[in-house]
Amino acid sequence: MSDIMIHLSSSGDPPQRIGLTEKQKMEKKKFFKKMKYLKAKGYLKDKQNDSQQRSSFKQTKTSNQNGSFSKHPPPPRAANGKHSPHSSTSSSVCSSRSTSSSSSNPSSTTVTVTKEGSRKTPTQPVSTKTTAVGSGPSPSSSHKLSASAGNPTKYLAIDCEMVGAGPKGSVCQLARCSIVSYDGDVVYDKFIQPPLPVTDYRTRWSGIRPRDLFKATPYAEARKEILRLLMGKVIIGHAIHNDFKALGYTHPSGLTRDTSRIPLLNQKAGFAEKQCASLKRLTKAIFNREIQTGKKGHSSVEDAKATMELYKVVEEEWERTLLSKSRPTSCCV
Repeated sequence: MSDIMIHLSSSGDPPQRIGLTEKQKMEKKKFFKKMKYLKAKGYLKDKQNDSQQRSSFKQTKTSNQNGSFSKHPPPPRAANGKHSPHSSTSSSVCSSRSTSSSSSNPSSTTVTVTKEGSRKTPTQPVSTKTTAVGSGPSPSSSHKLSASAGNPTKYLAIDCEMVGAGPKGSVCQLARCSIVSYDGDVVYDKFIQPPLPVTDYRTRWSGIRPRDLFKATPYAEARKEILRLLMGKVIIGHAIHNDFKALGYTHPSGLTRDTSRIPLLNQKAGFAEKQCASLKRLTKAIFNREIQTGKKGHSSVEDAKATMELYKVVEEEWERTLLSKSRPTSCCV
């Protein structure tokens, strides 16, 4: 129902009061007049609850400014220390202990009168903060070896196409480089002008034609662009040592994944574990998809995407195996 809060102040010296304006005096006079009327009736209406709470707040604020404060005491207890069985059904008057910060400050007493059967539920602040779900690494990605564990943006697949220079085209030179993301999106794909004159375009395998290298990106410039992308990433490739050799670059072994040297892939494809299967054969055996077909030659973008797809087939098992090998073995003396 409702509570009536009556704040009584007692002290040898009258408490210091802050001057009230004429408007406040009128409001206070109306309030006491209304309280007197409601007491005579023996009940409080809903509208009085708001007025009573405002009055209680004003009285408490005035008391605090004078240096005193009050606490609501615990419910009355019986002589044996247990709660009285009649405390929940009968009217109760609770008096708090008076406290004073110094002898000069007035003491205050709060009296709470509760009507029978009424119940007041305290209002507690509701937290508006929410906890993010799934913000931590998933169990499947926690075993990753590199610092990029669980972050697909740290994984790139690369494939390069080479042409020949020198006598009979025996010197391999970079003529095209393609890099794709973990999701297969093309990150880099450019034709590259080799530093030496091309004597064999190897079109049947490379797919490179003379017109492709006309106004192509110079090798030195392309190399800088490519290495900038590879830095700090996990690089996946098929016989990837050939690609790094064409770039004149060595990538950290802990961040390199060569799909031509994964026994797990050979097992899934039905090949011997130590067999060096071609990218075309692995893709056909595992995905039942043909690549590197036709007379136009290979596409480095197609090969890079196929390499990334093969890696993802055995990613969890392979990374777990690499992690177990990298852990130091404990010796028992």
